[in-house]
Amino acid sequence: MHTEVLNIATDLLAAIPNPSPEEPPGGAGLLKVLGWAAWIVFGMAVLGVLFVAGKMMIDQKSGHGGGQHAQSLGIVLTGCIIASVASGLVGAIVTASGGMA
Repeated sequence: MHTEVLNIATDLLAAIPNPSPEEPPGGAGLLKVLGWAAWIVFGMAVLGVLFVAGKMMIDQKSGHGGGQHAQSLGIVLTGCIIASVASGLVGAIVTASGGMA
C-alpha cells in the first residue's frame, strides 16, 4: 500500500516539466530598474541612520531621554538588514529550485 502511494507520487513528480531558465525579452531593463531601486533603498538607509543620530544629538543637548531613538534606530537597522539579505535570499531560492542565479 505504502509503496504504491510512493510510486504514484514519484510518477507525478517526474511528470512535472522543468523548463530551462532564460531571460525574457526586456529582462535587461528590469535588472537596471532593480539596480536603481537598490541604490535608492540603501541611500534611504544611510539617511535614516543619519536622521536618527541627529535627533539623538538634539534631544541630548536639550535634556530629553534617548529611549525613543534607540527604537527608531532599531527599526532603521532592521530595514537595512532586510534590504541587504533580499538579493541573497532570492538568489538562494532560485538556485535551490533549479533556476539561474
